[in-house]
This record gives sequence, C-alpha cells and structure tokens, in this order.
Amino acid sequence: MDLHVNQADAITADSEDLRGHYALIGAGPMGLAMAKTLIEQGIAFTGFELNSDVGGLWDIDGPKSTMYETAHLISSKTMTEFADFPMDSHVADYPSHHELRKYFRKFADHYKLRDHFRFGTEVLSATPLGKSGEGWRVTWREADGTQRQAEFAGLLIANGTLSEPNMPAFKGTFSGELMHSSAYRDPRIFAGKRVLIIGAGNSGCDIAVDAIHHGKSCDISMRRGYYFVPKYVFGRPADTMGGAIKLPMWLKRRIDGMILKWFTGDPAKYGFPKPDYALYESHPIVNSLILFHAGHGDITVRPDVARFDGDTVHFKNGDQADYDLILAATGYRLHYPFIDKALLNWQGDAPHLFLNCLHPERDDLFVLGMVEASGLGWQGRHEQAEMVARYIAGLKQGMMAAKALQQEKAAGFKRATGGMNYIDLPRMAYYVDKATYRTAVTSWIAALGGRKQ
Repeated sequence: MDLHVNQADAITADSEDLRGHYALIGAGPMGLAMAKTLIEQGIAFTGFELNSDVGGLWDIDGPKSTMYETAHLISSKTMTEFADFPMDSHVADYPSHHELRKYFRKFADHYKLRDHFRFGTEVLSATPLGKSGEGWRVTWREADGTQRQAEFAGLLIANGTLSEPNMPAFKGTFSGELMHSSAYRDPRIFAGKRVLIIGAGNSGCDIAVDAIHHGKSCDISMRRGYYFVPKYVFGRPADTMGGAIKLPMWLKRRIDGMILKWFTGDPAKYGFPKPDYALYESHPIVNSLILFHAGHGDITVRPDVARFDGDTVHFKNGDQADYDLILAATGYRLHYPFIDKALLNWQGDAPHLFLNCLHPERDDLFVLGMVEASGLGWQGRHEQAEMVARYIAGLKQGMMAAKALQQEKAAGFKRATGGMNYIDLPRMAYYVDKATYRTAVTSWIAALGGRKQ
C-alpha cells in the first residue's frame, strides 16, 4: 500500500499548533461517541470527516455511504440508541436511514460536536513520529484540493467498517449488469429484470425483497445456511425479549431455537440450506419477509455460483438459469487506507487489539468501532469510546488503573468471544460476545473513575 503523498502536490503545514490534540478520523456514530467522550474527559482533539456533515454511512448522500433507499435498522431503536440520548418517541421500532441521519445530527447539535470537526477533508496518511507517545504526522486534503499536514499527540481511527466492498472473483464473464450491494440505492433498477442476489446476509435478504417487489423474477444464491429471526415476537421487537437473567449458552440456544421454530418454522422447506454451525456462531438474518416470500414462491433459493457464461449462471449443483442483473451482497472488508497495516497489529482478517480498540504496544493509537456483536448497539460502542477516553486521561494523570490496563493489554490477550466458536469468515474476525465484552469494558470504565452502566 502506497502511503506517500504525491510530491507534485504542495503540502502546507497547518498554521495551528495541534501537537497537543488527538486526530479523530470519522464523524459517523462511533466518531461522534468518541468526540463526546473526549470532550467529557477534557482531551483536546481535531476531527476529520470526508462528508459535509455527520452521520457516516447513515447519510445516504455521503461520498462513502453504502446505504440504500429502503434500508432500516435490523435491531430495534431501544436496543440500538445511545442510553443518554434516546430516539424520539414517534420514531418507529425499526427506523429508516432517514430517521437515523436526523438522529445523529441532533446528537451532534446537542453535544456541540461539529465545531471540533473539519468537514470535507480526506485523511491521506498517518505516520508515527517515533515510538509510542511521540506523536503522529497526519496529512489530509481539504475540500478545495489543498493538502495540509500537522503533528498530533495521537490517532483515533473511527472511519467505519462497511465502506470497502468485498467483491469476489467469479469464473467466466457475465454479459448483463453485475454490481456490488455497496452501489445499490434504488429498487427501481430491478424493474422488468431477472435478478440474482449472491449472498444472503441481512443486506442481501433485504435487497432480495426489493427485487421481488420490483423485478420480473428473483433468485438468491447462498453458500451456507442461516438462522432467521423475525423482527417481532409476541408483538414486540425480537431483540427486546431477552430476560435480565443471563442464561448459559447451551440453555439460551435451546430456548431461542425453540422460539425461532415457533415463529419461522423450518427454512429448509423453502429450499434454504441448513446451517452447519450452532445458533449465535454467526450473525442471524433479522428479516420477517424473506421467508414469507419464499413460502409464496416469489423467490428461488440457489446454491453457490460455479461460473458465468453470458447471461447464464451455472450453479455448483449443476443447475443453470438466465439473468439480466446480478447483485453481489458479499459484504465488506476492513479498510484503513491511510495507515500501514503493520502499525495496526493486523492478524488474519483484522487488527488484533485489546478489546478490539487498544493497541498492545502503543498508547497513542486507537481503532474505534471495529467491533460487532448481536445486540451491542451504539451504547456498547459508546462504552468503548468512554473507556478509551478515560484511559487516555488516566495515563496523563498517572492513574494506577490506567497503568494496570496498559500492562494487561501488553501482556497478551484473546478476543472477547466468551468461548463462542464463531465461524471463520472475514466479517466475523472482529465479532465478540456482547455480555463478555460489555462486562470487560464497563469494568475498566469503573476502574478508571466512571460508573458501571
């Protein structure tokens, strides 16, 4: 990866002395949570955001947004919102991206966060000035094309995990339209077309429902089986049904599996493959409509793709069918183009960081929001941000708890999976068990002078 800025472009040193500031990259949900907690801890920072306003991928007009017009949350608002900034009562259980963009803008207004960000700026490179604590040199491009550079006390990366498409290589050539879900915006593109959706994650199933409603026909190609969760159980959002008592995983799987059978039946009878892993070892599909349409014969489930040949797709079971448009809902890969992977302690498909955010050796480099868990919500990410902010402040103050955290992360660690054997996929490389993760994070918050939530 080339991290060098074109020498033909003039780089101007920033007139403001920012050596006491942290550079915060990104003003999506995670960047906003980080900004809020930095302010609360009295830590100076300068934020950088490519878009003209806050919201990250939830702003469909943003240059890096992968949002589409029919997108809604797959978790309910009460399980997703920031605890100290609930969504308005009139907002639906599963808000649209339009509502969420409003929500993040209100959040930024309430905590006066915009003044701390430089909008329309793209970070081009971030390089350490030396060992931990010696600072970072950040180069960025302003909206007018001017390149600027400054030195910062540290680097906080919060540019998101869902912007770089993971587009597989397919054998053969498709003569129709082939696109990744990241480029999908409006279901009207399916009008009159024979559509194949490749990939059955949450976005893939949502988009398949769009194609069913607007296209001539829709098939979905799946490499593996999934567990399907309805959005409502007994009239309530499914993710609000959990009790206050933490059950052992074997019992939780048995109870939740029984409830899923009550509400979804056996997806295999519609042609969906059976999962070859246990419940919760991968993210489930939260969708009430895909099975409904499968039961009505509106969609055909296909196996994995073998090859393309003109407008014909050959599948690995020997079947074939013709299509006009293929949409690959094959997910995203972590992408931090402005920093060398080696600096992030990258291992396998993701950086290996203590509690998914703290570098084992450096105390001036943090990756925020690189964490997924069923039900973690933005509150779980806010807690991550608070722990980081309190850690930075604690080190500066010489707190014993901060030194203890410093020693623990340097001593070696494993991801907070809670013993779960997550399937080996890039999107699961930074997955954690919610209870294990939040218990660890909130314990460190308490130790660093905050309150457990």
